[in-house]
Amino acid sequence: MKIIYQQIVSFVTLLVVTLVITSLSFIQSTKKMVYNNTWLQLENYANVLQRNGWEREGNMLVPNQNYILEAQKLLSSQDVTFIIYNSENLPIFPTNGGSIPSISGENWNRLLNNETIYLTKTPRGAIPKYRQHIDQTAVYKPFFYSNRLVCVIVATSSVQGVQKNIQKIERNLLLAIVLSSLVAIVIIYLLSSFQSRRINRMRKATREISEGNYDVRIPVSKTKDELNSLSQDFNSMSKNLKEANIEIERQEERRRQFMADAAHEMRTPLTTINGLLEGLAYDAIPEDQKGKSIDLMRKETARLIKLVNENLDYERIRTNQISLNKTNFDSSQVLKNIAFQLKKKAASAGNSIQFVSSVNSPKKVPVYADYDRFVEIVINIANNSIQFTNNGKITLSSQRGNNETQIIISDTGIGMTDEQMKNIWDRYYKADPSRKNTKYGESGLGLSIVQQLVKLHHGQIKVKSKINQGTTFILIFPDQNK
Repeated sequence: MKIIYQQIVSFVTLLVVTLVITSLSFIQSTKKMVYNNTWLQLENYANVLQRNGWEREGNMLVPNQNYILEAQKLLSSQDVTFIIYNSENLPIFPTNGGSIPSISGENWNRLLNNETIYLTKTPRGAIPKYRQHIDQTAVYKPFFYSNRLVCVIVATSSVQGVQKNIQKIERNLLLAIVLSSLVAIVIIYLLSSFQSRRINRMRKATREISEGNYDVRIPVSKTKDELNSLSQDFNSMSKNLKEANIEIERQEERRRQFMADAAHEMRTPLTTINGLLEGLAYDAIPEDQKGKSIDLMRKETARLIKLVNENLDYERIRTNQISLNKTNFDSSQVLKNIAFQLKKKAASAGNSIQFVSSVNSPKKVPVYADYDRFVEIVINIANNSIQFTNNGKITLSSQRGNNETQIIISDTGIGMTDEQMKNIWDRYYKADPSRKNTKYGESGLGLSIVQQLVKLHHGQIKVKSKINQGTTFILIFPDQNK
């Protein structure tokens, strides 16, 4: 069953049950109220008859037959009848009522205790025969004088009038229920259709998502309900799926590029080694060149070993398979040592490299890091600066920040575009493809390893670069207690 019909059935069922229960309660309360009003009226008639329908004869009270007959005639138009019992439980009025039985023992005892009795329906034999074809409601009112029971006045009235009023109320109530149900069904149908359309829109959008259309969006209404919140969550999911799909495609492209780059990086030294080995095997290399050939094969072999080790190191770092031994040490001295170690390498490209003290920093700038990995990070970035700078300048410096140490490595090299800066952390990516093969054997893994190592230190890397103006790397290492 469709959800719209399920909602209609459930709402209509709930409505009908509610209306039936409410109607029954209302009818019962109305019926009780009508009877209470009738009893109150009959009791008032009995009280009037009690006050005015008796006269004194010596020390006795006797009924005033004329007054009672006049009252009976007057109230006959309202279908009211009186029956009077003496203190012996014998009927004394009406005198022409035929055989009227005495009041039952249980009710008589209640009357002797001065209790007024209200009956919804009197027994057939308790009223005159000419009234027995009509259902009667009655009030039994005891009349005491000087603590002695004088009589019991029974005021009865036909229940037909009461029943007619109740039936009229029931008809009006039934009509109201039918009309209310019809209106409610129409409203429920419209509301259910509205909700069903919203659900169908969501179902259609879900199908499009499953078919790969991540641009689909569900209109969000102004109503603050669960479906509206679900629509917002769906749109957010669709947006995230689109971004994830773009990232997956990008990563897949990088994976293919990585495989191609890895194959290229390994093929070049392997081709060189294979060619030299064939030359040596077939004596194609002169005797005086054999030593150089063997030395070249050693360098290419070392290059291959370095490439494999860097890949393994990158994976270990990325999967947290290495442990850091972090300590506090002076970053300024380390940077001075690195600048001295790379001075010859930088000079071969016409560059200069030096440590520059910050104006606002003390001579010793402490940093909390793993010493060996810290050196590896700085050397990798410095080597990258040397590789992409010709006849320029590379500077290393350190300074204190807010509960952190900042390491700044700047160069005056070729710089990078914004697009290139987004990709420099990918394995084998090089901003300048023409520099894939240098005499330093750079593999393109250095910055990828740097990024992972800085993450392990819970630090950050910021890059600023402009084409033909140079690049600046800012490494941020948080303090121990941060």
